[in-house]
Amino acid sequence: MANVLLSKAEKTYILHGIQKNLRNDGRTNREYRPMELESEIVVHAAGSARLRMANTDILVGVKAEIDTPHPDRPNEGKLDFFIDCSANATPEFEGRGGEQLATEISNTLAKAYESRKGFDLSGLCIMAKHQCWKLYVDVLILECGGNLFDAVSLAVKAALFNTRIPRVSTAMHDGGAMDLILSDDPYDCERLDVAKAPILVTVCKIGDQCVVDPSAEEEECSVASVAIGVSSSPDGTQSITTVHTAGEGSIRLETLKKCFDTATSVGATLNHALMCALKQDEQRNSKGLGKREIFGFLK
Repeated sequence: MANVLLSKAEKTYILHGIQKNLRNDGRTNREYRPMELESEIVVHAAGSARLRMANTDILVGVKAEIDTPHPDRPNEGKLDFFIDCSANATPEFEGRGGEQLATEISNTLAKAYESRKGFDLSGLCIMAKHQCWKLYVDVLILECGGNLFDAVSLAVKAALFNTRIPRVSTAMHDGGAMDLILSDDPYDCERLDVAKAPILVTVCKIGDQCVVDPSAEEEECSVASVAIGVSSSPDGTQSITTVHTAGEGSIRLETLKKCFDTATSVGATLNHALMCALKQDEQRNSKGLGKREIFGFLK
């Protein structure tokens, strides 16, 4: 995380505001900062997205390759996460400064997506025990303004929603051998079902209060935080897929239960807003060239 130098008076000001449910940027303790989301911006990727949340900027690209399924999961595909902390994001990332944080984020995402309560990896299987799709999800942290876990997970889900995989068919040869045939038509592709794909909701303990979407300044005031993977089902139920703790402080059992309740409630609202925004963006991009208005940093 980006280290921000705060005086004792500044920390007291932030703490008192959170105690009154009024943060220094005008939000309540359960509100997120405004976000800007763009999809399909990396031409040579199977799927891509860029998310900006205040001063946090994330770029995600997805690449697909054919691989062999894991022996213990023969009917499922694979997901591999790679996080790159750009040195331009914060001076702390220079050299190998961001490796530990990148490993924590990638491991947390991997555990969240490996849970059977979340993303269904069986949709990536081509031939059970023989062939499957392996998705390489590359994440580039361009700017660090706090709450990286949540921002990365939202950008990853948006990129997977945008991912298109070539349609695969099989041909039988003499002797029983089978050959895979990939369609070379860019419009003959399959989409991933990301409705239940988990997102991470970070809940910070600041004083006696639980706060979501902490800014870089608020992270300096936090003694402990919990990143909770939340998967939302179409029937409205939420499941927790992973839990990652950070910070030097401790969390009581009652506070931890409060964090779980906050994460599932906020995660359901956030997931609904994200899916609505992605579907609206897809409808807007489906218009022909010259008929749609171009938004974002590439216009």
